[in-house]
Amino acid sequence: SPDGRRVVSGSLDRTIRIWDAETGKPVREPFQGHTDLIKSVAFSPDGRRVVSGSGDATIRIWDAETGKPVGELSRGPTDPITSVAFSDSRRVLPASGSNTV
Repeated sequence: SPDGRRVVSGSLDRTIRIWDAETGKPVREPFQGHTDLIKSVAFSPDGRRVVSGSGDATIRIWDAETGKPVGELSRGPTDPITSVAFSDSRRVLPASGSNTV
């Protein structure tokens, strides 16, 4: 996270977890909604959101505090999403397996 207090991870079990960076313990229940493994996750610059990209070719945005989905971005490519990043707190940049951004 931008403040260094949290770490976000994506998993083969299709969940996203937020961890306390000091204790290494999860800070809430896993975020669930993808139907394939999570390939990439990132905090927004303000730390309020998490974006995830998955092998199911979806990009999801989550509320970092509640773990509730905030939205799903439209899929351009149908290939798995291999990387996601926030360019600012309002814009997300995904990359897919077909070498597209």
